[in-house]
Amino acid sequence: MVKVTSVSSGGVPKLCGTNYPVSISFIVVNEFCERFSYYGMKAVLTLYFINYLHWDQNLSTAVYHAFSSLCYFTPVLGALIADSWLGKFRTIIYLSVVYVLGHIIKSVGAIPSVGNSTVHMSVVGSLSMLGLVLIAFGTGGIKPCVAAFGGDQFDEEHTIERRKFFSIFYMSINAGSVLSTVITPILRGYIIPIKLYCQHTFSIIVFISGSGMYKKSPPEGNVLSDVCKCIGLAIKNRWRSSEFDSKKKHWLDWAEEKYPRRLIHEIKMVLRVLVLYIPLPMFWALFDQQGSRWTLQATRMNMAFVSLTVNHCHKFFLSLLPLKKMAVGMILAALAFGAATLVEVNVMKTVVEPAPRGQCLLQVYNLAESDIQLDISGSNLFSQPIKSYEDPPSYQHLQLGGSSKNVSMRIIQNKNTSECVQSFREQKAYSLILHSSGSGVVCQLASDNIIKSKKMEAHLRFINTLSEAMNITVGDVDFYVAGDYGISPNKSVIRNKYTKVRCSSGSQVSFINLGLLDFGASYTIILTNGSVGIVPKKMVDVVANNIHITWQIPQYILITAGEVMFSITGLEFSYSQAPANMKSVLQAGWLLTVAFGNVIVLIVAEGAGLNQWMEFLLFAGLLVAVCIIFSIMAYFYKYVDPEELDKLFQDKTVDGEDDDSLKKDKKEHMEQAGDSTYLKSGIKNTAM
Repeated sequence: MVKVTSVSSGGVPKLCGTNYPVSISFIVVNEFCERFSYYGMKAVLTLYFINYLHWDQNLSTAVYHAFSSLCYFTPVLGALIADSWLGKFRTIIYLSVVYVLGHIIKSVGAIPSVGNSTVHMSVVGSLSMLGLVLIAFGTGGIKPCVAAFGGDQFDEEHTIERRKFFSIFYMSINAGSVLSTVITPILRGYIIPIKLYCQHTFSIIVFISGSGMYKKSPPEGNVLSDVCKCIGLAIKNRWRSSEFDSKKKHWLDWAEEKYPRRLIHEIKMVLRVLVLYIPLPMFWALFDQQGSRWTLQATRMNMAFVSLTVNHCHKFFLSLLPLKKMAVGMILAALAFGAATLVEVNVMKTVVEPAPRGQCLLQVYNLAESDIQLDISGSNLFSQPIKSYEDPPSYQHLQLGGSSKNVSMRIIQNKNTSECVQSFREQKAYSLILHSSGSGVVCQLASDNIIKSKKMEAHLRFINTLSEAMNITVGDVDFYVAGDYGISPNKSVIRNKYTKVRCSSGSQVSFINLGLLDFGASYTIILTNGSVGIVPKKMVDVVANNIHITWQIPQYILITAGEVMFSITGLEFSYSQAPANMKSVLQAGWLLTVAFGNVIVLIVAEGAGLNQWMEFLLFAGLLVAVCIIFSIMAYFYKYVDPEELDKLFQDKTVDGEDDDSLKKDKKEHMEQAGDSTYLKSGIKNTAM
């Protein structure tokens, strides 16, 4: 139980022996639950698109980042609602209800029984998209309000405590995201979405329960509208003016005829910060790929154990100014993508790339009693003898010269020659199966699967050299394979050791040992007769994911360290550099950098057409270039204290300007503009 023994001058209860308001504990717990819900859903979102809705990787990545982008565009709407209508507290409550509704609708589409043949998948997809849109409006709308609302709870003189609050606040975000990212993939079925929206419902209850302890600032009018009108007037007046006014040192001063100097000065402060935000989306373009490209990279790696949790690195370079810390965070994120590039290069060695247009892929199985020499008309492929019952040589690119082609082949075994003609289609993969018959060597052509399972399963097929047909059960997957070199369909099975696989032929039942069928591999099992019954010979068509997932740890450590340096610092910097009545607006501007970062991913991922490792390297290079630009901009930035605004205008009054006339001047300007914001707040604004 929280013990309260002190109360601030404003009647706000404080934690025992500190200057921390009790109310922030409810805000921190609320944020933890909300982030657990949000990141828990995002942790499996890309895989949900691929495995449940059956979208391809590029479409899944595009929708994932479009959703992420919308989540960070909507904070502008939330800031407007909070500042001009409902206030932060009620905005958080109402939009959280929208958030929960989105989770419920999304849950309906994710329940396994809904996705069966009785409901068209387009309906399921529509439900999912509607749910995601509502979640985006809910989570995005409250983003600029929660952090600023927490900052509101502190008295003006407690800046050190407020700064530490932002670190604690962001730690709650990271704790919620890490725990949900680890826990959610372990859950199964429709329990996932139900747990997630229950989690956020709990966060609303926690937040409301602290209502009596909050310091609630009333809405102060549509500040963003005032800012836009002031900027528009300044641009219009400057554009229309043909004379240079030496007294106007800044282009915004051209709005002085209608807007007070204090508002103009505050807009200058905001614009100086917003200009610094211009390079920042590139950081988020890299950071948010953890849930898309990095997740897809993990599906092509060995996941023999997944219980490892990457702890967040909270090492702060306290001697650095905020903007320098953010630059360090950018460099760490770029290094993370450099590490991801190295991992991707090695992962790609386990992948069989599809053939380009005008070509196909071909490998050869020699199931005859001795070595075979294969001569394919018009090519010099397979120049070496093909060994009997050995893993086939690697896939070769067969030139077709068009979309399809009949190819003649000459098969030589022990000086005996056989002829074979097969039809091939471009961009397909094939296995040519050679086996002995009474008249020589016979060839069969089988289509291959070279695409690794998106569910991290193994692919399997059987070739039956026995005369009897076989029914084979591997785990819960059934195969039927005809006799006399029949070939079964290619099916996916769960990665496992299969030491007792049931084979039945008529009334006879036997068991065979297939050993480990590993992540992402494709196998062909040759069934032959042996002295102890059926003997399986396991051939590897596509190698398993032999790069272990622990090789992703360095990139996650680097990106997390970069996020700590970049995000926590940026969050506090945005609050500290904002004028009192524009803090939510500047917070929304900070969150917009995340939105544009996801737009960058959409553009590059959909338009560049690069190999994945090249795409990772491109992002790393772009961020380094952007970091250099940002560092130059930061060098010329002068830190300000928004609380000095009152002193600034008081000094001007002391220097000769009458305070009453200043108030009157401002009132006249506001009445002309039809604005109420500054009439409500007066000369001195209450901190938000």
